[in-house]
Amino acid sequence: MLNDAADAPGKNLPAPNFSVRRCLADLLPRVHSAIVLMAAALVSVWQGGLVFDLIWLGAALAVGCEWQYLIAAPNPRVRVLLVALGLVLSAYFANKAWFGAACSLLGGCGLVLALAAGPRRRVWAFGGIVYAGLLLVSAAALHGSAEYAARSIMWLFATVWGTDVFAYFGGRLIGGAKLWPKISPSKTWSGTLTGVFAGALLGAVTGAYGLGDPWRALPLFALGFAAAAVSQGGDIFESWVKRRFDAKDSSGLIPGHGGFMDRLDGFIAAASFAALFGGARGLDSIAAGLFDWF
Repeated sequence: MLNDAADAPGKNLPAPNFSVRRCLADLLPRVHSAIVLMAAALVSVWQGGLVFDLIWLGAALAVGCEWQYLIAAPNPRVRVLLVALGLVLSAYFANKAWFGAACSLLGGCGLVLALAAGPRRRVWAFGGIVYAGLLLVSAAALHGSAEYAARSIMWLFATVWGTDVFAYFGGRLIGGAKLWPKISPSKTWSGTLTGVFAGALLGAVTGAYGLGDPWRALPLFALGFAAAAVSQGGDIFESWVKRRFDAKDSSGLIPGHGGFMDRLDGFIAAASFAALFGGARGLDSIAAGLFDWF
C-alpha cells in the first residue's frame, strides 16, 4: 500500500539530515583545519608588513597552482612557474598600492598562460591566475588603510566564515529545498539564508566593535549581507568549476577541506566585492569606504 504521506504537500523537500555523530565526524577535521588557517590569518593581520605579504602570497600561490592542475591542461610545470612569477610581481605592485599595475601584470601573465595551456584550456588557464590574483590584490587593497587595515580583514573573515559555519548547521538542522542540486548537492536554501543572515550579523558586531558608536554596525550589517551572499556565490562558482573537470576537491592539502580553493572560494569572491565597493566610494582608502558612513 502506498504511503499517504507521499501525496502530502512538500513531498519533494528533503527532511532535515542532522545526526550528532555524523555532524561531528564531518565537522571536526574542518574545525582543526579552520583553526590553523584562522591563526595564520590573525598573525598576518597583527604583524602586517612582510608577514602579511608572505602569508597572503602563499595562499594565492596555492590557489593558483591548484587551479592550473585542476584544469588538466598541457605544460603544468611551465604554467605553475608562470603563476608564481606573476603573483610574486603582482604582490610587489599591490604592496606599493599600484593596483592598476598589479592587475595589468596579472592580465599579461594570464595571456602567456593561455598560450602555454593549449587551445582547449586557454580561457581556463587565463582565469586561474586572475582568480588567484583577486585574492592577493583584494587583501592588499583592504589592508592598505592605516586606520582600518586589521579591522577590514577581520570584518571580512567574520562575515565569510560565519556564513560558512551557520550555513552548514542551518542546512542540516532545517533541511528543505536544495539551492542548486546539479552544482552543489549539499547546499540548501535554508542553510544559505541562515548563513547569510548570521554571517552579516557576526561581521557587523566584529567590524563595529571598539568604534564607539553602535549605530555604525547598521551599514556594516547591510554591507555584510551583500558580502555574505557574494561569498555563497563564490562557493557555488568553485563547485561548478570542479564539476566541470570531474573533481571532488581542488586538492588534498587541507584535511577536511580539500584544498585552498575549497576553503577560500567564498573569501575570494567577498574580498573582491568589498575592495570594489570600498574603492568606488572614493574615500581616503578602500577600507575607509567600508567603515566611514557618518
